[in-house]
Amino acid sequence: MEQSTKPRLAILGGTGDLGTGLARRWVQAGYHVVIGSRQAEKAAAAVADLRAVMAERNIDVEAVDTVEAAENLQAAEAADIVVLTVPFAHQASTLEQVKPALLGKILIDVTVPLVPPKVARVQLPSEGSAGQIAQNLLGEEVKVVSAFQNVAAHHLKEGHSFDCDVLVSGNSKEARQQVITLVEAAGLRGFHAGMISNAAAAEALTSVLITINKQYGAHAGIRITGLDH
Repeated sequence: MEQSTKPRLAILGGTGDLGTGLARRWVQAGYHVVIGSRQAEKAAAAVADLRAVMAERNIDVEAVDTVEAAENLQAAEAADIVVLTVPFAHQASTLEQVKPALLGKILIDVTVPLVPPKVARVQLPSEGSAGQIAQNLLGEEVKVVSAFQNVAAHHLKEGHSFDCDVLVSGNSKEARQQVITLVEAAGLRGFHAGMISNAAAAEALTSVLITINKQYGAHAGIRITGLDH
């Protein structure tokens, strides 16, 4: 697929490790990515850092030019598919801000309902999951898809290949498939995991993985077995 035919992506709250890690992999795969932030200066700094890292690693200059910075609302307006990578505490307020720009689009919600300081304890919200909160807030005119909760940002930023699968939940099968295409573009395997209510499983697994990572000094993920065919 040529870059011009690929959807334009926006990563809201994309200045952190997870957002910049996803941005790097999608830019390398030929997507145009807009990194969004509440502050345009932070987004610009993240883009500059990303370009510098990619240049150091001899990544195609033309690919580097397909990433830009904007405030969250402008990023959402400019994109075909929007990715939310903010902390749980800022999920609702960010979505309220950009809600008009999301109508008719896919929102990939990466939010995990971690409650500091006990982030290794599963603490799902009364709605069932952060993904369900997003769908309730945005309504059915926005196709919310939950994904990437169990992927270590460390691996994404390093750029190497690694074994980690992504559970993709959402009420629209077509939207889930588009997200699985993006998962594969990032070098991972994505799997249909059912309706948005099933996002609770992946979100809960994040706290379990945090516990495992602390215990074993690792950056663990998940792997679906029995589907090698």
